[in-house]
Amino acid sequence: MSRKMKNKVLPTIRIERIAAEGKCVAYYEGKVVFVSNVAPGDLVDIRVTKGRSSFMEGEAIVFHEYSNDRVKPFCSHFGTCGGCKWQHINYELQKTYKRQQVIDQFTRIGKVDIPEVLPIIGSEKTQYYRNKLDFTFSNNRWLTKEEINSEKTFERNALGFHIPKMFDKIVDIDHCYLQGNASNDIRNSLRTFALQEGLTFFDLRNQVGLLRNLIIRSSSTGEIMVIVQFGENDPVAIQKVMEFLKSEFSFIDSLLYIINLKKNETFHDQEVITYHGRDFIEEEMEGLRFRVGPKSFYQTNSTQAYELYKVAREFASLNGDEVVYDLYTGTGTIANFVAKETKQVIGIEYVEAAIADAKINSKINGLKNTLFYAGDMKDILNEEFLSQHPMPDVVITDPPRAGMHEDVVKMLLRLEAPKIVYVSCNPATQARDIALLSEKYQIDKIQPVDMFPQTYHVENVVKLTLKS
Repeated sequence: MSRKMKNKVLPTIRIERIAAEGKCVAYYEGKVVFVSNVAPGDLVDIRVTKGRSSFMEGEAIVFHEYSNDRVKPFCSHFGTCGGCKWQHINYELQKTYKRQQVIDQFTRIGKVDIPEVLPIIGSEKTQYYRNKLDFTFSNNRWLTKEEINSEKTFERNALGFHIPKMFDKIVDIDHCYLQGNASNDIRNSLRTFALQEGLTFFDLRNQVGLLRNLIIRSSSTGEIMVIVQFGENDPVAIQKVMEFLKSEFSFIDSLLYIINLKKNETFHDQEVITYHGRDFIEEEMEGLRFRVGPKSFYQTNSTQAYELYKVAREFASLNGDEVVYDLYTGTGTIANFVAKETKQVIGIEYVEAAIADAKINSKINGLKNTLFYAGDMKDILNEEFLSQHPMPDVVITDPPRAGMHEDVVKMLLRLEAPKIVYVSCNPATQARDIALLSEKYQIDKIQPVDMFPQTYHVENVVKLTLKS
């Protein structure tokens, strides 16, 4: 029956609410229908695109009424590039649903008792808040239906973002509202220069072409890093591109490039070559300086990162005598941020380059009570490690979206630190991990923080205390 529903049109359906991953929920004959690119309150006709026994997915093809919570999207690429899927929903409602997302994940996945979730800490900036963007060069620009139907010839080279679920189709970005400073000027000027010079844009299917990827990083101190990835080792062409960027944008503090001949754009295992300036830029927080290199992880919303770290520090309730383990420490931002209020901070991180930055960050800030180790968390945090280091009074953990490995969770239960502060960019995996930790820990506080306005993503901080 469910397969027979495909392509069926469901007339005059009211969109009820927002669900996980930014999709909205409607109901048809008691069955859930997930719909993208709509807002709660819209009255629409839905064409079913996928049918299952317990739910359906669909797209709105006719709008009979628009929700009062809608706002006009400000970006010309909205609905195509897939980056800011909530631009059409007012920001206050965005925050409401993000907080609700945390509640839902903890009640449905975690299934643990939770206190009242604190009001979400919103972002003052809802545009131009990111400090890092990755753009992809491609010789296969995404064409709109209107362009295809026009039967005209269009420039197929593009520099922009991937179309969702289409690895080889790139939206050519004219203006992006995610990153300020000179990001748009640098991207557009480099594209124009490349077209004028006849430089080849990367062919994602056949893995050929000179220009592959452009990364622009900026900082709260006003510094800018530009990284160009090349898909061919052509010294003359590379020199031409890099010299153009150097002369055209003399304010770039760190101008770097990578010759990446692999089949993917990741470059943690690649040599990064400094063409001009330094091989890092610096962030600042409460007088602390943080060195950010090309391979460093740093929260991509600098202003909200400060709010997030203040929450983590508050939840840790430090008095100067504690030993703190900072798991998934990255470049040691949290570790160095709390170090002055601890006896010692021990940070662990998988990426060796990040740990090198963490050590430098401690040194340039005059911090002598930090230790950092590089390696897989589940392999480093073992009995041998514990025999050589003091037991933690507080554990701060900030894992990637996948959450913590089960062995790490087991080790936290073995450690029995009086407090755990769990920072997460994915409340679903956070709830899963905390459900396992609930064997020995109770939840004291939950604080969502909005790092990414116009998207469904939400950061969340949870304070856990050891049960008596």
